[in-house]
Amino acid sequence: MRRIPFLTVVVSLFIFSLSINAQNFNDALRLSEPGLGSGARALGMGNSFIAVADDYSAAMINPAGLGLMKRMEFTGMMKYNSFANDVTLYGNTTSDDRASTDLGRIGLVFPYPVYRGSLVFAIGFNREKSFNRVISFNGYNSGNHSMIQELAANRDDLAYYLGLSYPVNTILDETLINGNLNQDGKILQEGNLNSWSFSGAMEVSKGLFVGVTLNIKSGEFNSTRDYYEEDTRDVYGDDFQLDPDDSRTAGFVRFYMNDIIKWDLSGWDMKLGMLYNINKFSRLGVTVKFPTTYTVKETYFTDGYSDFTSSSGFEFDAYEENFEYDITTPFELGAGAAFDMFGLILSGDINVIDYTSMEFSDGLTSEARLNNNKEIKDIFRTAVNYSVGAEYKIPMTSLLIRAGYMYKPSPFKDDPSDYDRKYLTGGLGIVLNENVSIDVGYAHGFWKDYNDNYGIGLSRNYHDIKNDRLFVSFSSRF
Repeated sequence: MRRIPFLTVVVSLFIFSLSINAQNFNDALRLSEPGLGSGARALGMGNSFIAVADDYSAAMINPAGLGLMKRMEFTGMMKYNSFANDVTLYGNTTSDDRASTDLGRIGLVFPYPVYRGSLVFAIGFNREKSFNRVISFNGYNSGNHSMIQELAANRDDLAYYLGLSYPVNTILDETLINGNLNQDGKILQEGNLNSWSFSGAMEVSKGLFVGVTLNIKSGEFNSTRDYYEEDTRDVYGDDFQLDPDDSRTAGFVRFYMNDIIKWDLSGWDMKLGMLYNINKFSRLGVTVKFPTTYTVKETYFTDGYSDFTSSSGFEFDAYEENFEYDITTPFELGAGAAFDMFGLILSGDINVIDYTSMEFSDGLTSEARLNNNKEIKDIFRTAVNYSVGAEYKIPMTSLLIRAGYMYKPSPFKDDPSDYDRKYLTGGLGIVLNENVSIDVGYAHGFWKDYNDNYGIGLSRNYHDIKNDRLFVSFSSRF
């Protein structure tokens, strides 16, 4: 069995080459896209809450709204997240899903007594974003390309040590594999982005409130990819020897590759908000979220094996490699309006994010940072997200019903509208007495996406995604 000798230089160079490929624009986008982790009431209204902002959710959406609160509030929330993905590869569709239930938030709001206006503080733990995602694929590639060929072309040691390629000279490796393989695998991603939030708001003049939230962020992200290429149609039979000098490479059966990426995340950011009561029926709100600089501590691991009919096959064993680098997210500018008459609240928000301003701000090599940041500017655009929502208190009851809609355009240039994220939302609220309320918020999202197993457009997975969120919160005011 051909194994990799544990030579630091050889293995480190191999892992370095694969890890650099992993640290790209997808990583910056993963941290820059806003999550849906606000609150059950806000979610039911499509997260259209910038100008409503009269409960603990204001700390995350528009901290100025905390200034509206006259009593202390304690709140807690649980979150359910379901991600379903139908993935089509070479005309064959594979369905998979995953779900998780987590603590969404715990928060406390406490007004401070003043002679005029208001002064309110809040503190809380918030689970802002879930990274849970799954991609399962299976299809027969009748073309003349494969992951094996991609690895051999890049002189990656994985193909060589698995008996799938051989050196032609000191600068060139070659493989006799020429496509016609079944490709299947699974990418499983999980993790959360969390924050401890410290907020304050005050009424600076009659009807005008300002507020600020400082978020201390932490989190984890794990990605595991299992990838197989298999000769299911006996194209590379017993008389086909991949390495002319090694008889053990006759009769190729299967190639397997596994890589794991683990992140430990830390960072901080700040959000400023303003809220203005135009009159007793209407409000306007404006927010500015400053860029977050995340420090990413990454651990990378890869291994693999190959099977042949002529031998017991080969294995590749590699050890962990660690990296540390910084990613800075864009500014976010938000504005909203709300109207409240006869028990009916109507609200609308817009949120502007310039994704071209994402950047790798430290770590890696200067060349890698420059290349990544140039690619970000080339393929991304400014996105204008919008949402609308409504809440209605049913007369003579303590029941509130909510509905909303969120539209989040794809941050990539020239993506068709199918790749924009749309969410239909709804919710219920019940006030048990003057002090206690329970809220339920639900969102159903749907959009399309794709990813490449290797190359550009060669082995492309097309995704049809459904995402369901259910938030249940409890609040007590006293």
